Amino acid sequence: MSFFEKWKASAAMIFVEFALAVVNALFKKVLSKGMNKLVISTYRFSIAVMILTPIACFLERNSISNLTGRVVCSLFFSALLGGTLTQYFFLIGLKYTSTTFSCAFINMVPINTFIMALLLGQENINMKCKSGRAKALGTLCCLGGALVLTLYKGMPLINKSAPEVEMNHNTKSWIIGSCFLFAGSLVWSSWFLIQARIGKDYPYQYSSTAIMSFFGAIQSAILSLVIDRNTSTWFMKGTLEISTVIYAGVVGSGLCYVVMSWCVKQKGAVFTSAYSPFIQIFAAVIDISILHEQIHLGSILGSILVIVGLYILLWGKSKEAENLKNSPTTAKNGQVTLPVTSSPSHS
Repeated sequence: MSFFEKWKASAAMIFVEFALAVVNALFKKVLSKGMNKLVISTYRFSIAVMILTPIACFLERNSISNLTGRVVCSLFFSALLGGTLTQYFFLIGLKYTSTTFSCAFINMVPINTFIMALLLGQENINMKCKSGRAKALGTLCCLGGALVLTLYKGMPLINKSAPEVEMNHNTKSWIIGSCFLFAGSLVWSSWFLIQARIGKDYPYQYSSTAIMSFFGAIQSAILSLVIDRNTSTWFMKGTLEISTVIYAGVVGSGLCYVVMSWCVKQKGAVFTSAYSPFIQIFAAVIDISILHEQIHLGSILGSILVIVGLYILLWGKSKEAENLKNSPTTAKNGQVTLPVTSSPSHS
């Protein structure tokens, strides 16, 4: 295997996490200037459709024969969970908190998905083996981190001379923002459950992302008109808002979704999930150097617990997959591919 073949998936995921951190930083900037959250989502998904549709028609022109009613229905709900609702909840949470803080909840997605799969009977915990104990410990550690993030803000660690930021991020707003961010991470976790099935029934990254973005744009537009009928919110003001929407549409909703789907297919969901903490590292650098946001003690402590819990859980899942591979007589229960579960094609 060549150097490029060995490291291209890792480089792709690092690029994705950096690109998403930039998207969150830009969103934070335009939200502070009063841009409507659902208008952002509508324009973002619309641009993704315009970019991805020609690519899908050229590279996946034969995929239309596999586009059944069941797949279309799945893509509709995929857009609702992974697009419209996730965007809406995260943007509300981002408005009340900071870029770095909001990214901490993205790290909780694998844990949330694991808990959902556990409740649905798609996962199990065997406390008699190391992998089972690791999954339980990782889950508890991550949940503890979520509680710290939500309930304990702590003292500011840097940029103590910016009282206006502190006013905007008072404790009440911090808790409200945390609740919306947690809700966003839950629906984003649900998206993985649907996407795992879509990836098997319709394995075409460009066309599936284009269709999902199309549904996301319609859903966001309808929801926006229901919540706020003021048409003036649809007019973008200034270069920053226009460039943010274009970048978020082309890179955030287009390229990043395609790359993530490709990485899950090529390397497995455990591999893809393992890179999620990078987005928080990149966001912290952007927060401090460009946005001049506060970094609080609670954010640091909670984030450390979430990241440590994430990697303990991922280690447990990898160990479990290794044990199953070395024990061919053990039934694998037909588990679906989740953000915390190895892909069947990945060794």
